[in-house]
Amino acid sequence: MDERRLDPEFSERMEAFLQEVRSEPSQELPARTRSLAVLAALLGCQGLDEFSDELGRALDDGLTPVMVKEIVYQAVDYLGMGRVRPFLDKTNELLSARGVALPLAGQATTTMSDRLEKGAQAQADIFGPQMLEAWKAGHINRWLAANCFGDYYTRKGLDDAQRELVTFCLILAQGGCENQLRGHTAGNIGAGNDADKLYAAVEQCMPYIGYPRSLNAMNIIDEVAGRLAQQ
Repeated sequence: MDERRLDPEFSERMEAFLQEVRSEPSQELPARTRSLAVLAALLGCQGLDEFSDELGRALDDGLTPVMVKEIVYQAVDYLGMGRVRPFLDKTNELLSARGVALPLAGQATTTMSDRLEKGAQAQADIFGPQMLEAWKAGHINRWLAANCFGDYYTRKGLDDAQRELVTFCLILAQGGCENQLRGHTAGNIGAGNDADKLYAAVEQCMPYIGYPRSLNAMNIIDEVAGRLAQQ
């Protein structure tokens, strides 16, 4: 459908607003970082059509196919495979259309025998040494260490700061996950994504996810950053 023809007034204002947000002084992000945040947010809010459009721009702006795939893989533990499958299929379709040979080179750094140990270490590296033993609290905690962190956080393609930013945007775009957003706000700050960077990421995602979830996320950034500053 041609929005510019069928909804010309809407298209004019939406395109102008997106440009306004992208170029807002002091809130701009490097193109790659913005793409990481926006693609993750579109996964989080289930914006498949916008994701398809943004993916092309992200690749043009220098996001590599490996980085794109890692965003989608990272989403599985935060959205569930039921919501991620269409995005994985669309990503493969668009990469293939650009002549990218699939499958991409493997990025795993764990095996099925050491994923728990290395996943617990990845948790500890981001959230503190107490996480080394957290997996022993129950099987969900064990799955979190072995699957979420051992299978995904330990992969190459994105560094810890990039993965935490992706996770933050996946969570904020869903809404209703404020406790998890608090945890990953702290994780982001620990990984080097300070409050100003998180504010900028939220603002770049806002046109795609709306004001309520964006404002909630910014309140949580204020809350967590303030608490950490007092420690």
